[in-house]
Amino acid sequence: MDKERWKRIFVIVIDSLGVGAAGDAADYGDGGTDTLGHISDSVEAFSIPNLRRLGLANLHPLRQVPPADSPEGYYTRLHERSRGKDTMTGHWELMGLKTEKPFITFTDHGFPPELVAELERRTGHKVIGNKSASGTVILEELAEEEIATGHMIVYTSADSVLQICGNEETFDLAELYRCCEIARELTMRDEWKVGRVIARPYVGKRRGEFKRTSNRHDYAVPPFGQTVLDALKDQGLDVISIGKIRDIFSGCGITRALKSTSSVHGMEQTIQVAGEDFHGLCFVNLVDFDALWGHRRDPEGYARELERFDEKLGQLLEVLGEEDLLMITADHGNDPAFTGTDHTREDVPLLAYSKGLTGSGPLPEPDTFAAVGATVAKNFGVAMPEGTIGEPVEELL
Repeated sequence: MDKERWKRIFVIVIDSLGVGAAGDAADYGDGGTDTLGHISDSVEAFSIPNLRRLGLANLHPLRQVPPADSPEGYYTRLHERSRGKDTMTGHWELMGLKTEKPFITFTDHGFPPELVAELERRTGHKVIGNKSASGTVILEELAEEEIATGHMIVYTSADSVLQICGNEETFDLAELYRCCEIARELTMRDEWKVGRVIARPYVGKRRGEFKRTSNRHDYAVPPFGQTVLDALKDQGLDVISIGKIRDIFSGCGITRALKSTSSVHGMEQTIQVAGEDFHGLCFVNLVDFDALWGHRRDPEGYARELERFDEKLGQLLEVLGEEDLLMITADHGNDPAFTGTDHTREDVPLLAYSKGLTGSGPLPEPDTFAAVGATVAKNFGVAMPEGTIGEPVEELL
């Protein structure tokens, strides 16, 4: 391609919006999962006119939403080739990296005594909790003790994470971040290597008042190789991250990072960036779908979040121009009607739209999420980094 087709590409990840069990879902205990379908089945009303306009209901039948007669976008399913179903695995594959070995989890028994002892010694705080738990539930259980004693709430989940809670008034945000940095250093050892250490600050003084704040910070394992983001940055292109993208990639390949307080805020930031003059990629993660509704198994909340997203999507579509390409996708599933609280191994959607596209409708199904990154790379004329995978979606170029 002699000349790039698009000056700006926007990739929006609706975190956890799976569209049906992947071919190997049974290997993960996830047979029969369908995040989007079960959300639709679980609620009476479901209004997503802009997603319908782009072809989502053509891609996946929805009880309340008929397919568009003439969808304005291209649509298909992406199949994951990496092993695992976590945030980093999905995002890294979107940008070309195939993960062969899933990240370790400590869901069943908490973290080993050796790790806990070293964390206590290095931080100066006694660890309480040390189990798999909901972040809001463990605050109700242990936050008063933490406030009274200065102990440190440490917990995990079905994901490969070590999470530390700290009250912003009594534990102090800077101290929480210091402890998380120590935990990240310790969990770089192979036997303890979790994908992310997450600082979980909160406010409140007693049960019923505790509320997590937007000062969350993720300390992720850096990508094990170069991604499309690095290739873009190395060629002098803009790579703007919104939401937790910067944390997921440990800042690698990012030229400008915007932190979001919510998924709605993330879309407002995206709309604002769309009004700016830049050349390259705007890469967005909208985490509330996963964190607030998928893990908490709340299909009603998930449906309402999709409706809020759809409203902001309509505003974004208005400000995108002929030289802009929008791709909407996901990183894994998190079926709110399924058992447990874990992510689910599902295919994810790809919706693509531009006022400059002359076609629309179904696309062939790529065998990897990396088709997204490969499309971005080819558009801007940059080589895929060594060791990456993925072929571009030619219909978008």
